[in-house]
Amino acid sequence: MSAFAAAVELLFADPNIGREASYTSDGGAPMLVRIVSRQADAITDFGDARLWSETTRIDLRVAEVPNPRPGDRIEIDGDGFLIQGEPVRDRERLVWTIDLRPA
Repeated sequence: MSAFAAAVELLFADPNIGREASYTSDGGAPMLVRIVSRQADAITDFGDARLWSETTRIDLRVAEVPNPRPGDRIEIDGDGFLIQGEPVRDRERLVWTIDLRPA
């Protein structure tokens, strides 16, 4: 295991950073996963206007979910979300960054 992979494992395992969530693929059974939440706001330029929107993003380990797809469901603290858009892997191919919308 590389040093970067070991660091990712420690971050996801840390109770102050990582959280438990339930992941359900389309038609599959729910499974427990660890996530890192990134609930940041986004500012998007549209012509001369700047649009603010509340976003919900998470990081999810590729080792736990090798192929997340749009429409798959994630529950965090009892709140349901659906994956929207295509998940993006990091440079090391260890972590997915996923945009969510309320279910």
